[in-house]
Amino acid sequence: MRIAVAGGTGVVGRHVVSELEQRAHEPVVLARSTGQDLTTGTGIAQALAGVEAVIDVSNLQTLSAKASREFFEKAAHHLLPAEEAAGVRHHVALSIVGIDRVDFGYYLGKRRQEELVLAGPIPATVLRATQFHEFPGQLLDRIKGPVALVPRMRSQTVAASEVAAHLVDLAEGPARGMTDEMAGPEVHEMPELARRIVKARGQRRPVVPMPLPGEVGRQMAGDGLLPRHAGPRGRITFSEWLAQA
Repeated sequence: MRIAVAGGTGVVGRHVVSELEQRAHEPVVLARSTGQDLTTGTGIAQALAGVEAVIDVSNLQTLSAKASREFFEKAAHHLLPAEEAAGVRHHVALSIVGIDRVDFGYYLGKRRQEELVLAGPIPATVLRATQFHEFPGQLLDRIKGPVALVPRMRSQTVAASEVAAHLVDLAEGPARGMTDEMAGPEVHEMPELARRIVKARGQRRPVVPMPLPGEVGRQMAGDGLLPRHAGPRGRITFSEWLAQA
């Protein structure tokens, strides 16, 4: 199958592309570096020629609800009609566990993305996954200064490679709408994972847990980002992933 990957150069996107290649599919990367822009529509129609399914793992780094909504609305506005015109049969979108319960700015944009995808012209599947094992390292890279103030968050982190494999499983089958949530094998506190990353990197950088304000902070520090129902579970623990990484 010829399968397009929106955001195919990102953390999970690279794993999706690799998984498609291992299964003898033909991946088509949709990214600015390959000439496509989801927010303007540039290059999308041409890239989707002959594509049977699209796996959308696109994202942006923002805490702003407005910026998040604008990005995902523009992306859906350009991507979904282009898929319809190209005869794409299945759109698979990656989302986040807990976004329906936690009113965090970025999550509000993801909610909007889910709405647009599920109401769109292409039969769709939405997979909500927990934060990746890679997430605490990404947080540390974004936080400037000698001390890392890491938000208090509980998450059942999962390896991005395992999420990618499940996304490909879904793309190979029929559309399922909102499907079962995916999570990792263990629940962790994000500051503790950040400390383990710092140690593995050989750094001497203090990690200080930072409670986020208001109800959002309470939800993140509690069970707001944990799966509530049974579903696919990754097998790679954080310790195993860290040893390989």
